[in-house]
Amino acid sequence: MLKILKGGIQSVVEDWPGRTGRLRDGMALSGAMDNVACQLGQLLVGNPITEGGIEVTAGGFQAEFGEDALIAITGADLGCTINKQEVPLWKSFKVKKGDVIKFKMYKDVGFRAYINVAGGIDVPKYLGSKSTCLFGAYGGLEGRVLKTDDVLKFGKPYGALEEGKTVKQSAMPKYTNYWELKAINGPNSSPNYVTPEGMEWLFTNVFDVGDQANRAGIYLGGVDEEWFFAARDVGHPSNVIEHPYNVRGGLNVAASTPILFPSDGPSLGGYICVLSVIQAEIWMMGQLIPGRDKIKFIQTTQEEANEERLKYYKWMSEDSIE
Repeated sequence: MLKILKGGIQSVVEDWPGRTGRLRDGMALSGAMDNVACQLGQLLVGNPITEGGIEVTAGGFQAEFGEDALIAITGADLGCTINKQEVPLWKSFKVKKGDVIKFKMYKDVGFRAYINVAGGIDVPKYLGSKSTCLFGAYGGLEGRVLKTDDVLKFGKPYGALEEGKTVKQSAMPKYTNYWELKAINGPNSSPNYVTPEGMEWLFTNVFDVGDQANRAGIYLGGVDEEWFFAARDVGHPSNVIEHPYNVRGGLNVAASTPILFPSDGPSLGGYICVLSVIQAEIWMMGQLIPGRDKIKFIQTTQEEANEERLKYYKWMSEDSIE
């Protein structure tokens, strides 16, 4: 059991792959913003990689353990301490009843950390997932962020509690302020929606991550409307008929504003989506620092994306743990 003392900037219960199969109903996939950190953390504490943990965004979270437990902190270094003592990241360790966990704030690289507990966070599944969708107010704990005096129960551990498990150095994700994300064209691409020059620019330009960035959308630097959009007969050239959006990982262009769609991105709309970040690299979106980091999209093919996904499946396995 965990009693929340301070909810921090934004702390929510999330699992992976989130709430799949509901896009047709207008429901976001949700799920961990950095699924790699969440899934590796579950392996460290002996859980299935689909189990739920606590996603701490930016920092400020504090809580007291109401029972002994095995935990692991993964993701960005947000200055996590137990009883004012720094704790190791990417390693399982035991805590005792009465221990207090605190997170400071994000540092130079990375924006989200994960608290992973043996047995997972015991909240009801909603339509097959424990993930919180803040914009729909469902899932997780009452569909909202965690706040002072909330109490979260832990599930029954899946096996023996093994302290000292670590993520292999070769399997550690690399956090930076300059991110290169592999992506494929479309679904709304050249020549019908975007000029060939516009697509070339997309894959050569370095984008600033804007101050407006959350679980629903990450705003990037703008585009030059004069030459980016292909000519169309009616309305603004970025505005097409209503169509399903490619979430998670789609780059939506609303008028002159590119918006990356992460976990709680919308399921459909009228603006074009010019590229898709490959599924093996969507975790990077969860560690982007608003107003600080930069992104470059690296053009790839569907075949290469499939190869990267196979590598990702192997990454999210016991092969990465020692």
